Order: sequence, then structure tokens, then C-alpha cells
Amino acid sequence: MSHARAVPVLMYHHVSPSPGMITVTVEHFEDQLRWLSSHGYRSLSSGEFAGHLAGQPVPKKSVLITFDDGYLDNWVYAYPLLKKYGFSAMLFLVTSWSKDGPPRSFMGQENLPETPDHRECEARARDGRSDEIAIRWSEARIMQEEGVFEIHSHTHTHTRWDKLDPEQKNNHMAEELAQARATLAANLGGVSDHHCWPQGYYDPEYIELARAAGFRHLYTTMAFGRNLPGSDPALISRFAVRNTTGSSVGRRIRVAAHPVIGPVFNRFKLWKRRRRNGQ
Repeated sequence: MSHARAVPVLMYHHVSPSPGMITVTVEHFEDQLRWLSSHGYRSLSSGEFAGHLAGQPVPKKSVLITFDDGYLDNWVYAYPLLKKYGFSAMLFLVTSWSKDGPPRSFMGQENLPETPDHRECEARARDGRSDEIAIRWSEARIMQEEGVFEIHSHTHTHTRWDKLDPEQKNNHMAEELAQARATLAANLGGVSDHHCWPQGYYDPEYIELARAAGFRHLYTTMAFGRNLPGSDPALISRFAVRNTTGSSVGRRIRVAAHPVIGPVFNRFKLWKRRRRNGQ
């Protein structure tokens, strides 16, 4: 069996019928999973992906599927569709947003809960109404026990301390990481060494704080890197999945994994970004 050289990491936030930014419609998400399934792709677990970075072989057609923040629509729509097509995903949870309570309905059941668009989710979280827009611990436990979603750290409050209180940002981040670890352990019985940065911001000091807190695999929003055997686990690249068809996402996955086209594509995109920013 041939093995993967580069493993593309897909980044999602919302799967929802509510239109808006960083949202994939339910129909497009199913089409994307259908494309992956029909073309023989396999989603890796966090442990398998960590093994890949450490040099252990994984199937050639491997991807890692990730979700950020932990929105309710991940339970209502993404969870049943991932389960239907036999895929798993990692969910980076803002731990202060999740509350106790019974599991709510998901697609295929009656009385589905409202899943607001991204702007409304942000507003309700700020207003202390996160239970209306985020997964509950009961839902997280079901998804994790069934092997559909793994739950990992995305800090405790999702605050950009480098903007809000830059002089004390490191102290705040150390507390965020400690709170996230403690909350995950208390509610799910354990915590991994995988962590995702809010809004993709990190710096060398943050990386050292994360390592000191027990996190080794750190996920960025850098779209134009390659996750190869021997790559730095503190700099994991991901690309945002757009609200588009499965075949379109499939082309992006193939480019990311290609040993020749992938590096050329990444260099071109980074050159365009630098030129646009006047660098």
C-alpha cells in the first residue's frame, strides 16, 4: 500500500442552513463527504496524524478534518453526516461556551434547534448566551464516545489577548490554557496534547506557553504549508473549506497533497499575499 507524503488538514467552523461567513451549507458539506468517500479518502484520528508527523506511515489518501469553536450546528448537522459517511473529525472547543443540559435533536430527528449564523453566534456568546449556539457537554460526550468527533482545546474564552491586553497577554494565555485543560478533563475525563489558536494568532512566546501546559500539536490557520513527516508539530497548516462542491474541495485536496504541484501552489499563493500586502 502506498503512503501519504503530505496530509491536507481541512478547517471548518459552521455546517448550517443559516447563510453567512465561514459557513458551509448542509448540502455542500454532504457533497464534500460524498466526494471523499467515493474517491477512497480516509479521515485520520489525532493520534494517526501525530504519528504521520513523527514519521509513521498513513494511507496515501488521508485527510484530517477539523472544526473550530464548537458551534451547535456541528452537533445538529455535521455529526450525523460524518457518521453517515464513516468519517471522523477533530473539534477544537472554546471550553467556557459549553454548558450542561440534555442532548438536543440533530438532523433526521424532529424539532431541530436554531443554528444562527456566525455573527449572531458571536453576539450571543458575548451576551452570555453561549448555550444557544454551542455544543453541550452531553453532546460532546456522545460524539466522542461514538468516535465521530474528538474534542480538543481552543482556549477557554477565545480571547485575542494580544489585542485586548498586549502587556499581559502571556499571563492571560497561560491561564486560558490551564482553564481549557482543567475544563476538558473535568467534563470529558481527559485532555489531549492538541490545541488550536483562536483566530490563528500565535507567537514564539505562546508556543512555549502551550508546550509548558502540555500541548505539543498546535494548529494554525496557515493555508499554504505542508504537513509532512518530520514537520514541526507546533506549526500545523490547515486550509479553510469554502462553501462549494465536493469536486471543488477535492481539487484543493489533491493540490495540497501533490509532491510537485503543492509546493509550487503554496509559493505562488504566498508571493501573491506578500505582494498584496506591499512586502
